[in-house]
Amino acid sequence: MIRVIIAGATGWVGRALVAAVHEAPDLALVAAVARSAAGRDAGEVAGIGPIGVEIVPDVDAALAVQADVLVDYTKPGAVKEHALKAIAAGCHVVVGTSGLGAEDYAEIDDAAEERGIGVIAAGNFSITATLMKRFALDAAKYVPDVEIIDYAAAQKPDVPSGTARELAETLSFERQHPTSRPIDDLTGIRETRGGAIGLSTPVQVHSVRMPGYRLSCEVLFGLDDERLALRHDAGSSAAPYVGGTLLAVRKVAEKPGLRRGLDSIMD
Repeated sequence: MIRVIIAGATGWVGRALVAAVHEAPDLALVAAVARSAAGRDAGEVAGIGPIGVEIVPDVDAALAVQADVLVDYTKPGAVKEHALKAIAAGCHVVVGTSGLGAEDYAEIDDAAEERGIGVIAAGNFSITATLMKRFALDAAKYVPDVEIIDYAAAQKPDVPSGTARELAETLSFERQHPTSRPIDDLTGIRETRGGAIGLSTPVQVHSVRMPGYRLSCEVLFGLDDERLALRHDAGSSAAPYVGGTLLAVRKVAEKPGLRRGLDSIMD
């Protein structure tokens, strides 16, 4: 039985995960974290009735309970601290929260390797979003020019989304050198060309934040007289992210250190 802590238990994905973990025969919810609902039963908050797990206000309180995996769906400003605390406590980590950069993940990876702890982090735990990433990596081997457009609702606080950021960082190692004019050679307002993301050959990413939009990510490839677009659109339910997250919970202990993306644990 894998003992699970869910941080962000009252969030969009968190509530669905509380129900899914509670129903899974090989998983046990041992703690749930949400400051705004501290003291309430996690099952009642998730809409499945009492399950005997009281929500605690912070990760420190949750880690006082013996657990195997911390699942974090909280906020960009808190997730790295949560991950490092869990690693220090000997608890494996699954990160579904977006907003971390390559330097943050490098720090988490170092800590996890040192302690022999597994960490799986994904900008998107959806199977179809993972397939978009896989197809984009294949296309980048043949098409040198690629850019990403990231769409989300007006109130989403982080830019770009975790999906777009993870994809750009991965593509930067696979893509060829672009044929488009370098940003430094442009005149006018260079920021309109988006943000450069990636450590090797950076990818330009453009974030749209407007009412009426849900989470979407579009990867654009261009050759002379032709173009290719790959796009993932999320629906209104958290269900697409639950299956991938539970897969990560079940596999995170298999290998120490950080693994990025759901594709890192898929066949």
